[in-house]
Amino acid sequence: MDKGRFGVPAWFGDWVIALGVAALLLGTGLSGKRPDEDHAWLDYVLLAAGGLALVARRRAPRAVLAVTGLCAVGYQVAGFEVLAVSYLVAVYGAVRAGYRALTVAASVALLAALHLTALVFRDGPAGEALAQARHVLEVAWLVAAFAAGEALRQAERRAAEAERTKEETARRSADEERLRIARELHDSLTHQISVIKVQSEVAVHVARRRGEQVPEALLAIQEAGREASRELRATLEALRDDDTTPPPGLDDIPELVKRFQATGLEASLTIEGHRNDVPAAVGRTAYRIVQESLTNIVRHSAAATASVRIAHRPDTLAIRVDDDGRAIPGAAPTPGLGLLGMRERVTALGGRLRAEPRSEGGFTVRAELPVNGAS
Repeated sequence: MDKGRFGVPAWFGDWVIALGVAALLLGTGLSGKRPDEDHAWLDYVLLAAGGLALVARRRAPRAVLAVTGLCAVGYQVAGFEVLAVSYLVAVYGAVRAGYRALTVAASVALLAALHLTALVFRDGPAGEALAQARHVLEVAWLVAAFAAGEALRQAERRAAEAERTKEETARRSADEERLRIARELHDSLTHQISVIKVQSEVAVHVARRRGEQVPEALLAIQEAGREASRELRATLEALRDDDTTPPPGLDDIPELVKRFQATGLEASLTIEGHRNDVPAAVGRTAYRIVQESLTNIVRHSAAATASVRIAHRPDTLAIRVDDDGRAIPGAAPTPGLGLLGMRERVTALGGRLRAEPRSEGGFTVRAELPVNGAS
């Protein structure tokens, strides 16, 4: 609900203004020259309607401008000596809403109509002089209302621009801080992974020189170290806005599955549907979901087999990773960092993620990523 300057709902303020203007118009009409008694009630309704129409000045400023203008002409014809206060408030609201050209055109037309009405319904030089005086007064009030509306519109525009600049500055500072942290983590992790990679490569080299069979686990460690180094470099390059080494995506999933097969996991990959253009963010998220799911299978599930299914649909990319591990049906999964990271990635794209034990045993991860609107 919109709030006013003092925390009062906007609709309440609109009603107070509308009722106040309607009361002012009725009071002025009753205290002045009375119109023809045959249709006096209709003339008073016209006065009240001109004020009450201001209730909608925020929602429909153009309609309110037209209604109050017609009411002003109406009670001029009825013979009321009343200033068009409701139309002045409508001018203020329409200009504040940005309808400056329309307000100028409507005001010129209204002034002409009021001037002609005063001349037609008031005979003699005295009536013409009164019409001229009213015309000058109305122009002055219209200029004041227009200026007030434009001044507030400009003030609101500057305030919005300042708020937007403040948000952009805060966002830029946060991005710079994240980049700094990412670079520090990259430097630290690169050193540790490099040590692991070098040690595993030395062990493989020594085993081969001795003619010994290299253990599959050692080869998997060597390949994992190389892949981790490549991904860290790719991540840092992406943070630096360097597209020479793009992060992994959909095209890299088959190679990812092969690497997990080398660890002894019986993993399969099935791709369904006709592949359309998939946004880069969707491709990256799909890769991370498959990578994290297979990593969890190898580390925690004691599964012998895993299946990866990727289905290309008209509006979504569906990913499903199943295993035959030791997950207990009906048990709630432990929300580790990997699962939380997957959920954050999927939610950021407006997708859906389910990660839970299967009724037939094992664990399943299912994700649906929209391919329209992601970048």
